[in-house]
Amino acid sequence: MDTRKTNDGWVQGHRPVPDVIAFLGIPYAAAPFGANRFREPRPVHAWEGVRECKDFGPIAPQSARLPGAPAWSPGDEDILTLNVWAPSSDGGPLPVLVWIHGGAYTFGSSAQPDFDGTALARAGVIVVTFNYRLGFEGFGHLPPGTGSPYPENRGLLDQIAALRWVRDNITAFGGDPANVTLAGQSSGAASAACLMVTEQARGLFRRVIAHSVASPCHSIELAAETTRKVAEAAGIPCTADTLVSAAPHTLIAASDRVVDDYRQDPFSGHRHYDPVIYGPVAGVGILTSDPLSATAAGCAREVDLLVCHTTQEYQLLDAVGSSAKVTTDDQLALFAKDFGLPDTLVPGYRALMPLAPVLDIYLAIFGDLQFSEYSARLAERHTQSGGRTFMSRFARQRNGPAGAVYAWHCADIPFAFGNLTANSVEFLIGGPPSAEDHQLSRRMLNAWVSFATNGAPGWQPINGSTSSVRTWGTPDGLSQSRAAAIRELWQRADFPLLRP
Repeated sequence: MDTRKTNDGWVQGHRPVPDVIAFLGIPYAAAPFGANRFREPRPVHAWEGVRECKDFGPIAPQSARLPGAPAWSPGDEDILTLNVWAPSSDGGPLPVLVWIHGGAYTFGSSAQPDFDGTALARAGVIVVTFNYRLGFEGFGHLPPGTGSPYPENRGLLDQIAALRWVRDNITAFGGDPANVTLAGQSSGAASAACLMVTEQARGLFRRVIAHSVASPCHSIELAAETTRKVAEAAGIPCTADTLVSAAPHTLIAASDRVVDDYRQDPFSGHRHYDPVIYGPVAGVGILTSDPLSATAAGCAREVDLLVCHTTQEYQLLDAVGSSAKVTTDDQLALFAKDFGLPDTLVPGYRALMPLAPVLDIYLAIFGDLQFSEYSARLAERHTQSGGRTFMSRFARQRNGPAGAVYAWHCADIPFAFGNLTANSVEFLIGGPPSAEDHQLSRRMLNAWVSFATNGAPGWQPINGSTSSVRTWGTPDGLSQSRAAAIRELWQRADFPLLRP
């Protein structure tokens, strides 16, 4: 049977393969525009008859155009939709894996080929992916006014609404609402970390898979400064009324101009290097504290956590041109100063990379600062607070048609989803997959399925020194000893819990 009854009405899916049914574009909240714009997600209006759910829903407003995924068009409003992949057999109830896509809180969607849930569903889990508000729509700060109805972190509120839909409806698809794993990568992983410590999300999932957790949250002061700059770039007064009246594409274009201004100004501080101007705002609304502090305080100790990062995260950001070029010693020194890094850090990396050019040293430090070390610290804080935590690193490398292929940001996700043959992922993995790649993918996918099923990915949880870490990849990947040396270099670095 390819139809299911949700609380809002019947849906009809399709079979991408004979043993899996996919239901695409199911609304989980009302369109967040018109009277609903910049507000908490509102309930869906129920429908009559059977709703065909064979195509992905519209993506959130953004300027990005990603390979294999649809682009946003002004007028696309029903963006709060989700997708379900389920085995066609009637067995169950099955564990559920809910995926939050990444994209710097600014771009991306659940329609990306990397996130097709077919292979995971065939392995025995129900897979849910969804879209949520991005950029200013989801994370922009609205100036306060008398009785302002516009909450912070609307993108996180959308994610909670999607999880509530799963709680209330996933039984109809063969899923177990008491056995939900929340997974994400990059800003999606950071979102999951935020939801781990958010009271409104408590009880909606029991496990988290977090790949390449993006650091850190924004302060309310930084969020307000971003809004001022966006309003100035849009040529409108910085008031809630004018921002609410501005068309989404106007705020997107203004945001892009602000990003470009940071990119062009080497003396604009930390935002010059990778100007991500939106993100969760901590200390207000539903997010009362940053994830590192709240996790250390034990706010999520009842949640099992599986953390992964890649070993060369920032090589991707350099390859696609979204990171500033740092090629001289003076530029590297300014970079270290802008981020308040300890004096020993750059010399320490030079010692570990004696023949590397300045650019590679910068990319190694920045990747660890933004993703790897932050991910490791989240895992450690969770363990120290009494949580059960597993750690892994993705170190797979190979030679591709255009040269060396790094273990860079996003490369691990097609392996874990089992989606290595999509044309759009060839750039990430360096060409068509090899037999070894398929074997690695099966191991990573099975680890996700096992963790989602019973909380055991196939290796031991870490202790306080992160001694039990699974390395995914080939023998020429990052060695355990070098990984330990890099961690040691960071021991003197105080991570900012908020971007000031």
